[in-house]
Amino acid sequence: MPDPALLSVRNLTVKFHTDEGIIHATENVSFDLSGSKTLGIVGESGSGKSVTALSIMRLISSPPGYIDSGEITYLNTFGNYVDLLKLKENELRRYRGKEIAMIFQEPMTSLNPVFTCGNQVLEALREHRTLTLKQAKERTYQLFEEVGLPRPADIYHSYPYQLSGGQKQRVMIAMAISGNPSILIADEPTTALDVTVQKNILNLLKTIQEKHGMAIIFISHDLGVIAEIADDVIVMYQGKIVESGHVRELFTNPHNPYTKGLLACRPSPEHHYNRLPTVDDFLSRSDGRSINNFIAGLSIKEKENKKRKDKISGRQPLLVLENIKTYFPVRKGLFGKTTGNVKAVDDVSFDVYPGETLGLVGESGCGKTTLGRTILKLTNPTSGKIYFRSKDITNLPPASMRPIRKNLQIIFQDPYSSLNPRLPVGSAVIEPMKVHGLYKNDIVRKEKALELLEKVNMEPSYFYRYPHELSGGQRQRICIARALAINPEFIICDESVSALDVSVQAQILNLLNDLKEDYGFTYIFISHDLSVVKFMSDRMAVMKDGKILELGDADNIYHHPKSDYTRGLIEAIPKGEFQNN
Repeated sequence: MPDPALLSVRNLTVKFHTDEGIIHATENVSFDLSGSKTLGIVGESGSGKSVTALSIMRLISSPPGYIDSGEITYLNTFGNYVDLLKLKENELRRYRGKEIAMIFQEPMTSLNPVFTCGNQVLEALREHRTLTLKQAKERTYQLFEEVGLPRPADIYHSYPYQLSGGQKQRVMIAMAISGNPSILIADEPTTALDVTVQKNILNLLKTIQEKHGMAIIFISHDLGVIAEIADDVIVMYQGKIVESGHVRELFTNPHNPYTKGLLACRPSPEHHYNRLPTVDDFLSRSDGRSINNFIAGLSIKEKENKKRKDKISGRQPLLVLENIKTYFPVRKGLFGKTTGNVKAVDDVSFDVYPGETLGLVGESGCGKTTLGRTILKLTNPTSGKIYFRSKDITNLPPASMRPIRKNLQIIFQDPYSSLNPRLPVGSAVIEPMKVHGLYKNDIVRKEKALELLEKVNMEPSYFYRYPHELSGGQRQRICIARALAINPEFIICDESVSALDVSVQAQILNLLNDLKEDYGFTYIFISHDLSVVKFMSDRMAVMKDGKILELGDADNIYHHPKSDYTRGLIEAIPKGEFQNN
């Protein structure tokens, strides 16, 4: 006889009032969570995953949202069933944070920037447990050790901005488990983290679960990650559950086209794709083809792939870096005396050929972004030489650099902070045309901007919309259109798909490759995700501590890595090992 459910959600319907009318965020969602088990909830942004989690915590903002109907029944520590939706606010506080805790997606916005990390965990401890200040402080140190944070005493006195993304997420986990909860809800806790940090966080959650006997609800858009941690899975699409079951069954025998699409759209390093499959590919088909059969139709033959790479490497280099160093001084004391240097880029040399995509992979802090900014002269190198089209641009003054800069563009990681929130989309695309004096007037520039929107699969109506009215994937398309506006030859993609759903990521990667074919672009593609870099790249450079550890053919590096660091990056890729359909 199965164990009684620790949490039962029945017919949960959540609605939001909007200018366009009432939106059904979730519709008749039902599932059970057993003790000491992990339930994965997977789906794209807007599928209702986070709304479901927030409903369990009773954190839906009202207005505009409200729980229209349903039951959320919890088996509390006294062995009694309670409907969380019927509890008064003062009664709910007994459960929220103590018996049911939540880790939010973005730790930087979840942690208070004006308080130290230790104070914030200590506050949570004293809220839910009867402890003296001294006891709470000692317990905070213990929690920091338990979640694998180095130097707990230093972390206790550190502010959130002083920690890395992975460290901040560990602080959030320490805060969540401080009340010894029966249920831990983890809402996209590894999105945009390095694959190695992601693996460490997943292993940490498993360890904590085994130690405390917690049940976990793990929310993600990535079925590869879900395969690493979940026992059972529910797949959500447009507010509804479209498929559910044991993780092995769902991976080996998915029935719903949407589930097949999610499984297929993450690039597999084992295949050579002509283009990535997308969720839409499966939703628009009714032939019932398996994932592997579908992928086989998109694969490139090894002979064709080699012929294309040989053609590229036979040309004169477009970009040449010679012994580039970019150091940042460390200043201390009242007079700002330089006590040392951070070697962000340390003696890097390589060539990039016309029409090539060079992948640059490594963990956060390895120097990838600084190298990209140095190439574009947004950060000046400490020493070394940069040649673009055989011209030394290392020390060019701004006035001489401007005409060259037109050919060098960058697509940043965060499309929202890259766009001016006060400028409509059309103005953002037209702006670089004006700066570089392209086209004779604004009428022609608008026509060009509309052409670019169409090129990145955006409707003309988006010309007048503002960034806050767009999704993450749509904003990234606008950033791509803006980069194309001045007809560049060379584009640096700096973590440009890291924070996107795997399905949107597949669309953007396909778009970048299509544009490369149409316009003959040359890319440096920066990412911490080796599977994405391998799909995009002809050659790959692996970077660590400011240095290039390996540089060569992307396939050779993946299948025959020379360094332990590269092997670690490969092993950290979520494999989704059950997938064979």
